[in-house]
Amino acid sequence: MGTFLRFFGFSSSDDNRIDEATGLTEKQKKLVQNTWAVIRKDEVASGIAVMTTFFKTYPEYQRYFSAFADVPFDELPANKRFQAHCVSVITALNSVIDSLHDPGLMEASLISLGERHKRRGQTKEEFENLKGVVLKVLSQALGKQYTPEVAEAWSKTLDGVFAKIYQVFSS
Repeated sequence: MGTFLRFFGFSSSDDNRIDEATGLTEKQKKLVQNTWAVIRKDEVASGIAVMTTFFKTYPEYQRYFSAFADVPFDELPANKRFQAHCVSVITALNSVIDSLHDPGLMEASLISLGERHKRRGQTKEEFENLKGVVLKVLSQALGKQYTPEVAEAWSKTLDGVFAKIYQVFSS
């Protein structure tokens, strides 16, 4: 019956139930997963959009990546090592989005990601800057699909993701 009602625009009470582990409603999880499908269609291009926007906004961060630290900015999109890193960023986000309904798995993935970046000396500020860039790229990529409701769902999702990473940085 719930599916029938949702088909006609009526929401199920389950859609508004907050998952205590993620802080997201079921509806917000669906919004994030559905909009992420657009980004996921071309992982290389999406990753390049995130990382070039990140380096354009924060050019000093490119030096942290020895594989392409000295590559001129305008040559980055064609650089295969850069592309490989871009795909790894999208893959990490895929893992998060895919595990929204399995918070334990998501937490384990985020702890591992946080530990790797902590060993490399990354900071909370750098991740905060990345979060802003991801939201900006999502907004641009989704266009009219990036409604205030979608923006809120993504913001809450990334807040939860980065909070878990920051716990690792604090330990």
